[in-house]
Amino acid sequence: MNYLKTGMLLAAMTALFMGIGFMLGGSSGMMIALVVAAAMNIFSYWNSDKMVLRMHHAQEVDARTAPELYNMVAQLSRNADLPMPKVYIIDNPQPNAFATGRNPENAAVAATTGLLNLLSKEEVAGVMAHELAHIKNHDTLIMTITATIAGAISMLANFAMFFGSSDNRNNPLGFVGVILMMIVAPMAAAIVQMAISRTREYAADRMGAEICGEPIWLASALAKISGGVARIHNPDAEHNPATAHMFIINPLSGERMDNLFSTHPNTQNRIDELQKLAQSGLGSTGFRPAPDYATSQAPSTSGRGSVPPTGGSRPKGPWG
Repeated sequence: MNYLKTGMLLAAMTALFMGIGFMLGGSSGMMIALVVAAAMNIFSYWNSDKMVLRMHHAQEVDARTAPELYNMVAQLSRNADLPMPKVYIIDNPQPNAFATGRNPENAAVAATTGLLNLLSKEEVAGVMAHELAHIKNHDTLIMTITATIAGAISMLANFAMFFGSSDNRNNPLGFVGVILMMIVAPMAAAIVQMAISRTREYAADRMGAEICGEPIWLASALAKISGGVARIHNPDAEHNPATAHMFIINPLSGERMDNLFSTHPNTQNRIDELQKLAQSGLGSTGFRPAPDYATSQAPSTSGRGSVPPTGGSRPKGPWG
């Protein structure tokens, strides 16, 4: 059902793009906008992972610098039948995480120090499984496609003043129609793009629960992350709001309702769906994390990729 809904939303955005081209009454403006937008988004497609990781000052870690986190992702990747992605840690107190990369062979997952310090190992496993689900579902590709079409729609709307005219026979509203198109078309494209993003989050929640085998781990993590995001400001996310849809929880605000302009579903709705999965019998069959920090010897927290303590306390898991 989620794939069908995503396909319908993509078709709606494509139809909107074609409709604007028809309203403008000519192919010149449409083709120029399409070529420029496609070029911009093709560049973004091949370089978006590096760009996003750089925006958020992510540091790559490996089995030596963050053995617990790296090995957890490796085991979850095997569960999901995925190639091992690159693993990054972001020195940021806000609990959050995201996945990026154009395909499973060129993917990365990133978690903030705030997330690693706040969550238990089981909850971190649920979050990492969610991010791997995005990779397995090719959500980065889907969102790149929507970004390309949305970008083309916005550029067409901006070119409307140059390529549209009051005597355009395809636009019965004339100049007023051009003005309306400039305002309404980008807004409509953004709404469809956000709706696709929300749909993919629900799908990733479900698949993530299947990958780790315990829906309650992810449900508990979402509750903690949502509370942390509401309390802790994320300057990097505020400076780069276009990346907000990539995070497991919107890093910009504590959005509390599934409205048209939300990039993420309501957190409680997501938790409710995961609880239904647990009640249906999914659980106790998947990934098992290593013993918690309290029952294992903590390695040094110094060196590249380590997770520094927050507020004077040590991390809840031996992440680095």
